[in-house]
Amino acid sequence: MESRYRLQKLLVLKWVCYTLLLLLGATLQTTPGFLTIGNAKPVFILPVCVAVACCEGEFRGSWFAVAGGLLWDWTAGRVPGLLTLGLIVICFFSGVVVELILRVNNMNVILLTFVGSALLLSMDFLFNYVMRGYHAPGEEYLTTVVPIVIFTAAVSPLCMMLTRRIHRRFDPEQ
Repeated sequence: MESRYRLQKLLVLKWVCYTLLLLLGATLQTTPGFLTIGNAKPVFILPVCVAVACCEGEFRGSWFAVAGGLLWDWTAGRVPGLLTLGLIVICFFSGVVVELILRVNNMNVILLTFVGSALLLSMDFLFNYVMRGYHAPGEEYLTTVVPIVIFTAAVSPLCMMLTRRIHRRFDPEQ
């Protein structure tokens, strides 16, 4: 009974730490002027969710992406659902690819974050700028979305390091 209680306690503590990391990422993402270079500011919620999906697997990563996506939709002032659905697909894909093809290392997480953020931010740009008829969407895409994608991929090793530390700290086998 003691062991079962200990495992449940470790599991709850691990997911509380993941949630706190997600909230920290959302706070840093919405802090005005924090790590802003020109029009580019990194997205922290996506790399945290991708890192959790890489460490925990596609199923748990997808459920974590639901929470991260709704938080991102809420903090970005978007209609709830678009970023959430995109983040679920990206995290599921990341978890499956890491389990079947790639290993969990910083380079692969950078690659998955880069591709995921490029797809998700391009979809967001399409629905919120191009379809609304803003002037010069190509120029806006190149000066805003592309630097954000690069900047987001650049901060993903930090998110992976913190996620890996939480995963190892609360691993029941240790």
